[in-house]
Amino acid sequence: MISEELLDQYRVEGTLLRVVRDADPKNDVKGIVVAWDDETVMIRKQNRRIVKLDRNHHYQPFANDRDIGWIGR
Repeated sequence: MISEELLDQYRVEGTLLRVVRDADPKNDVKGIVVAWDDETVMIRKQNRRIVKLDRNHHYQPFANDRDIGWIGR
């Protein structure tokens, strides 16, 4: 689960994130952190739509290569 501190850092810096939900890259979500609570994170996509995602997904800066090594743990 992503920490409060890291989410706040991404929100303040406006870091573009990739949310890896499974092994298929087509299911990734690209956007910036808007808000979060204990279980979910709200991400604003480039088309300005807001999606609510589980905090247990893998959040990483979009500039980094896609990391799926965490899948299956």
